[in-house]
Amino acid sequence: MTRLYGAITGWGAYVPPHIVTNHDLEATLDTSDEWIVQRTGIRQRHIAGADETTSTMAIKASLAALAQANLPATELDLILVATSSPDYLTPPASSLVQAALTPHHIPAMTIVTGCTGFVYALVTAYQFIQAGVYRNILVVGVELLSRFLDWRDRSTCVLFGDAAGAVVVQATEQPCGLQGYDLGSDGANCQHIIMPAGGSARPFGPDVLDERSHYIRMNGREVFKFATRIFAPASERALRMAGKCIDDIDWVIPHQANLRIIQAAAKDMGVPLERFIVNIDRYANTSAASIPLALAENLANGRIKPTDTLLLLSFGAGLTWAAAVVQMQPQLHSF
Repeated sequence: MTRLYGAITGWGAYVPPHIVTNHDLEATLDTSDEWIVQRTGIRQRHIAGADETTSTMAIKASLAALAQANLPATELDLILVATSSPDYLTPPASSLVQAALTPHHIPAMTIVTGCTGFVYALVTAYQFIQAGVYRNILVVGVELLSRFLDWRDRSTCVLFGDAAGAVVVQATEQPCGLQGYDLGSDGANCQHIIMPAGGSARPFGPDVLDERSHYIRMNGREVFKFATRIFAPASERALRMAGKCIDDIDWVIPHQANLRIIQAAAKDMGVPLERFIVNIDRYANTSAASIPLALAENLANGRIKPTDTLLLLSFGAGLTWAAAVVQMQPQLHSF
């Protein structure tokens, strides 16, 4: 049997047009642009409009990725959507995306692992391709977290933005795509990023509303410690599976949660910060969308080349982590 690989042949991203700067937040919060930039590296974030949802943002990014791949949506075999902020608890966001893109009743599933969701979904897509089950897979990372934030809580609301990113992964006999990965979960510390109420453990009610416990809460200090502790070993395990060393990597694309975390990761890994793709200043933390957004943006502007080898690094709610070594060899098209 011929071995199959997965080539990223299309990419696309969408960010809402409305921008909220740190100076805008100064008007409603006890904070300042200097305070936010110093502690996070964030200067602004994009916030979804009232007529936008998680699925509508995902669809826009998906259409751009399909156009770049020159692949009609009707040729898709599978849709994977990574998000922790769906339109509804049920139906899943993946089904809404499927219905909007294609009349064919192809499988579609939502992967919920917080900020690591896109890398988890990408690894999942490669398993289906390598097994010979599917040939054309759409992988989306999307979050509309602004509606799950307590805008009175400066410790969380200044950190996040809304966005979507998508890639098309297609089967090929040419060696490329996913070469190594490391996925993990530390559920014993799940309380450090949590929405305390609104689920089956504590359904929504008047007391929840009064406490404002239906919004995201985060222990920033513990999350920072976890992220800086996990990046280097996760990278080493993914590189070892790929049979590569860090010098073989052209670009590291980390989850865009905090510039200080990225700087600490670069130091621990012995990699110059210049080899890290960083856009947190313009988009803030877009959770599952942060890596595909950075990937699509830098493929589109030519910074990432078709022959580059990438290291994708993420951490998030769960607590989860994900690292993946990806050899980029997309099929470029002119439009």
